[in-house]
Amino acid sequence: MAPAVGPPCRGAAAAGTPWAAQDCLPCGQGCDPARSRPLRAGPRPGQQRGGGAGAVRGCRRRRCSTERSAGSGSGRQAAAPPSPPLPSPPSAVGWARPRQPVCATLPCRAVPCRAVPRRAVPRRPPCAMDWKVLTRELSLYLESQVRVGLFGSGVGLSLVLGFGVAYACYYLNSIAKKPQLVASNDRFCRFLEEYCPVVTETYYPTIWCWEGRVQTLLRPFITSRPQVQYRNELIKTADGGQISLDWFDNNDSLYYPDASTRPTVLLLPGLTGTSKESYILHMIHQSETLGYRCVVFNNRGIAGEDLLTPRTYCAANTEDLEAVIHHVHSLHPSAPFMAAGVSMGGMLLLNYLGKTGRDTPLMAAAIFSAGWNVFESVESLEKPLNWLLFNYYLTTCLQSSISRHRQMLEKLFDMDLVMKARTVREFDKQFTSVMFGYRSIDDYYEDASPCRKLKSVGIPVLCLNSVDDVFSPGHAIPVETAKQNANVALVLTSCGGHIGFLEGIWPRKCTYMDRVFKQFVQAMFEHGNKILSM
Repeated sequence: MAPAVGPPCRGAAAAGTPWAAQDCLPCGQGCDPARSRPLRAGPRPGQQRGGGAGAVRGCRRRRCSTERSAGSGSGRQAAAPPSPPLPSPPSAVGWARPRQPVCATLPCRAVPCRAVPRRAVPRRPPCAMDWKVLTRELSLYLESQVRVGLFGSGVGLSLVLGFGVAYACYYLNSIAKKPQLVASNDRFCRFLEEYCPVVTETYYPTIWCWEGRVQTLLRPFITSRPQVQYRNELIKTADGGQISLDWFDNNDSLYYPDASTRPTVLLLPGLTGTSKESYILHMIHQSETLGYRCVVFNNRGIAGEDLLTPRTYCAANTEDLEAVIHHVHSLHPSAPFMAAGVSMGGMLLLNYLGKTGRDTPLMAAAIFSAGWNVFESVESLEKPLNWLLFNYYLTTCLQSSISRHRQMLEKLFDMDLVMKARTVREFDKQFTSVMFGYRSIDDYYEDASPCRKLKSVGIPVLCLNSVDDVFSPGHAIPVETAKQNANVALVLTSCGGHIGFLEGIWPRKCTYMDRVFKQFVQAMFEHGNKILSM
């Protein structure tokens, strides 16, 4: 008896391929393709259909109960009437077709039919991934994460906030501190607290640049360079040499229109420094706003003038400074007069004050980043990192400053040997100490150290140093010696480096050193009578 033939498969018909019930099941039972899903293709073209295992490769099922009962002998029994189809789920929002519906036309409840002939193009399963959609969704997700960034995620924001809070606590507790004011005279301390309050205020170094070496290296590049118009003057010395002075007359001063009584500030740059240094320009700018006059003392052979004698300068010899001070004072004898020295200029000024005591036209002095003990300074500069960052560069600057005067200096020195120096100590040994007649380099360093002359200073002096200055280590600052002289006040900051003292987020215009200079100079010129009478 021939098996009943079911209706043709609509999925195959849609693909344009003839379909018969026996192509789906050997038992002849048809299937409803609208409620089933094909899994893999049916038998290949030309393949024998019929008995055998290979005849139904395209259909995965259980054998019908009638076929099992018939066995392999006398044939098959008639198929039982088909069972009614299983009820479909109600049509409502949120319902979906089952992924593996049961073929409703099979009385044996066979496994869902998934056979599709290989010639037909199979439908895309509903659960298959659309790679274009997946790629687009993934791109949108990544774009949103990148746009939000680390701050958009809870973990990233927590890490950033935690690090920020920890750094702020460390900065406020260990970096930002009030400077240490060292002075034995209570009257001098009260004077500074009243008229120069910056020395008692908390110093907030630049939050991203507070380490001493970093401040020292970055200050020349970060700070601005105010425009200053100089008037140059060359004065003769007793030995036949010449010294270059750069004047800022400030003739437009509103506070002191009379040039004869206009306060004058003498500025001494550091080693190899001139009137073009940024810290000198800022001091002149601060003096200009107060109505003062400035004059910059350039050491011999530094500012472009020729050497008339085979002699330069050093921190111990004060003859040129004495000549400049007396020359400036003779030009304006009625004008208040004080001086400010930076680095080696501060050392030279201290040595001069220690030598003269009260016998000087200066009414007061300000010292910034002076090297108090030269032995300790050169030892600190000869440490590997400091040599790499500062010592070698400073040595090359010294060699460059004398190379243009080589013809004059070759009369007394072996210039080839001098140009081979790789440290400041070697340069001083081969050149500086020999030029000024010292028996050894140690004799020169001992004479050049201002700490040995601090007790003899006879006018009010304010000295600003940072304890992390590699040019003048904190342990070499003569705190105990300063306490023995009522004219000396030390202001020691925890950070600032050498002539650094950067403050603010972007320290371009003004530094802590500039503020100390401005307030102290103004206090001495306008209220100095309150302290000079002590």
